[in-house]
Amino acid sequence: MQIKIVRSGLVGLALASLLGSGALAETVTFKVNLNAQQQVPANDSKGTGTADVSYDTATKTLTWTVTFSGLTGDATAAHFHAPAEAGKNAGVVIPIGNNPTSPAKGSATLTDAQAADLMAGRMYINVHTAANRGGEIRGQVTK
Repeated sequence: MQIKIVRSGLVGLALASLLGSGALAETVTFKVNLNAQQQVPANDSKGTGTADVSYDTATKTLTWTVTFSGLTGDATAAHFHAPAEAGKNAGVVIPIGNNPTSPAKGSATLTDAQAADLMAGRMYINVHTAANRGGEIRGQVTK
């Protein structure tokens, strides 16, 4: 009888271990404020924006909703850029869209390098206009 109890205890422990492995996955959320002062170089736009970003570590899925207003004209493009610390520029890694309208929503599956940049705060979002082709408003994506 004791052997059965030990075996069932081991089976339960093994099941708990397998089921618990999903507990390592998490969804990380980010709130991003976008403005002209964060652009490099900064500009005098009165435009502002926010982004709600989430990252599922199990599926490596990044999802976003970017809202913006007060730009000098229609948005011509929006992107995630990396790797870059605040105050530095970097290349486009994830397009949000051409001629996006607010709110711009989407998702993408990240590479391991992109996920590392995101989690380390080395990713930013910017929204471009015809008057500010290099970006009118920008915000660093940090936890």
